[in-house]
Amino acid sequence: MNSQAVLISGKKTRLGNLLGRGGEGDVYFVEGRPGEAVKLYKNELRAPREAKVLAMVGNRLSERTALVAFPLEVATDESGRFAGFIMRLVSKCRPIHELYGPKSRKIQFPSADYRFLVRTAANVARAVAAVHEIDCVIGDFNHSGVLVSQNATVALIDADSFQFRSQGRLHRCIVGTEDFTPPELHGARLSEVERTKAHDHFGLAVAIFQLLAMGRHPYAGRCSDADLSLGEAIAQHRFAFSIARRTETRTIPPPGSIRLQDFPPSIANAFEAAFGTDPAKRPTAAQWVNLLGGLEAELRQCATVPAHYFPRSAGECLWCRLLAQSGIDMFPALSFPAASPSGADGFDIDDIWASLGAVVLPRPQDLIPASCAEAGVSKPTAQEALENRRNRRVARLLWGAPILLGLLALPALFPLWLACGAFVAFYALAAKVDPEPMKKSFAEADARVHAAALDYLKRLGYTEALNLRADLESSVEQYRGLNPELARTLSELQNTREARQRSAYLDGFLIRRAKIAGIGPAKTATLASFNVETANDVTRSAVMAVPGFGEAYTAKLLAWRQGHEAKFRYNPQRDASDAQAENAARSAWAAKRATIQNKLRTGLANLKMAPSKLASANPLAFSPLREALEIREAAKRHCEELGISPPPTLPIEITVPKRPPPPPPPPVTTVSRNAPTAASIRPKPSIPQCPICASAMKLQTARKGRNAGKQFWGCVRFPSCKGSRNL
Repeated sequence: MNSQAVLISGKKTRLGNLLGRGGEGDVYFVEGRPGEAVKLYKNELRAPREAKVLAMVGNRLSERTALVAFPLEVATDESGRFAGFIMRLVSKCRPIHELYGPKSRKIQFPSADYRFLVRTAANVARAVAAVHEIDCVIGDFNHSGVLVSQNATVALIDADSFQFRSQGRLHRCIVGTEDFTPPELHGARLSEVERTKAHDHFGLAVAIFQLLAMGRHPYAGRCSDADLSLGEAIAQHRFAFSIARRTETRTIPPPGSIRLQDFPPSIANAFEAAFGTDPAKRPTAAQWVNLLGGLEAELRQCATVPAHYFPRSAGECLWCRLLAQSGIDMFPALSFPAASPSGADGFDIDDIWASLGAVVLPRPQDLIPASCAEAGVSKPTAQEALENRRNRRVARLLWGAPILLGLLALPALFPLWLACGAFVAFYALAAKVDPEPMKKSFAEADARVHAAALDYLKRLGYTEALNLRADLESSVEQYRGLNPELARTLSELQNTREARQRSAYLDGFLIRRAKIAGIGPAKTATLASFNVETANDVTRSAVMAVPGFGEAYTAKLLAWRQGHEAKFRYNPQRDASDAQAENAARSAWAAKRATIQNKLRTGLANLKMAPSKLASANPLAFSPLREALEIREAAKRHCEELGISPPPTLPIEITVPKRPPPPPPPPVTTVSRNAPTAASIRPKPSIPQCPICASAMKLQTARKGRNAGKQFWGCVRFPSCKGSRNL
């Protein structure tokens, strides 16, 4: 029991247990006053804070909103000197960062889905709006000052730092948090600045973005022209997720992030305005309330994973997309349905395969006419070739003129002149039609037909149908490999029990709660944006890949991890976590199975419609093809008139590119403090898919730039595709 006492309204009151410690003082329970707490400032801060707290109590700010823990009464020491204040106790709540951080959320808010996060964001906006309605400004908006309950209600604390005006005197907010401070205040002396609601609008937008984007900070990205700290990125307006200012920011989001286009246009535009260059255009708290209400109304449930809710405007379940990319399930199910045995759901893969083989697509040559009834214009024509031969014969006969003159001059040599004349006549008659120009003309016309035919088949959907068939055949092969894949996964779970336990243990140590020299809130936010949130995430390669983190910070984080890892003790006995991990693996297997089933059903239905659609099309209605056929027909007739055999036509063939085998599935990571649900260790990197063209990737080494010598994943189709992923 605490023996320390304070005076509240002149009455001596004993303090209860310590509730928490902060930079300005300590917070205690108060004996005999349930639902209230007292904040006692450090001695050196009592005088500077006294006037402001007295004014807040005197203006009865606590009575004007229930969403903020404003000072209720003044607390003094036993000599009557100012010591602190009484405030409403906000209990059974957690700081907002434990909700938007994926791993901490699974510990503190295990049942929260995306609807919960959107609703919380709206309630944060309501709280800020309530502050602004009573002409206060938060000033130092940050994640520690916002508490969230298990039913998504919100309370703002640290209200004694708020800025407000009383009796003509401005009581400033003299502190700030780097990752929530707007660009225009970076580098300013905050103790001398009058805060505005627009400044709060920036901090509010940061908190909302982090809630909606799984803890990603809007300015934590990778700059193409500099290695910036988070504060520098904010000061330079480098909104990493911007679409409208992408060329200006020269910054891309961290890997595996939500995209701005996944949100409805109203939300995306609001973020562009909030993190743009004009503070006056930032959405107000009241506007955010309406926008987020609309977002919650348009959320839809994923058909594959019921725990997933996503914006309808995304077009697909973005959590399934991120799960496929990273192996991390942002919203794992609390319970896992039993995987139904093959065939129990009425899906027969052999029947699908037979139906696929029964679909007969016409050959390309069956869809393209071999000839055209009408002939177009082709050069040279047969008449031109005959005229050319006639001209050459006449030119040769002109050589007979000297022979006639010689005969007149020397008739005695008649036999000689006769022999010469016979030779000239034979030489003139030997002139024939040159077949090469005619053959070249036909070949050029045939090449034009070939190009037009391929274009027609592509426009008709023939190429798409061939690709669809190949894709479905690949999906059948993938589906047949699901059972062996599940067996391997379950076997690997048995072999990785110790590693999973270690990962779950290390995931219980959040970087945000640690005290590591030089790593404050801004750097912690940057780490979290690059999926480094707990001790388990700390590896050399992971930390070095984060902008602004070099050898020194990496060494500090590794030492911190090793300190916790040294205390880990392996439990060889099978427990509930093993069953949960197996159920999670089966659930992921069932979700993947359902996805492939839907793909096969839909794709086969579309493929069955292709033959009739292709057969009913009129190729001559496609003018480029009709004109090319007419020109080739004319060239063919010219050849035939002259007795020339035209060259063989080019075969019309379409080659479907062979798809690379699907990469091994990433391990499903569903984190719980006491019960790991699947392999959450960092495995040996599997081959990922290219984020641009979905092809396989291969390890490459950067040759120049600030990442020279480091390895990364590059697309196998480089340089035609420049997709890349961090290792």
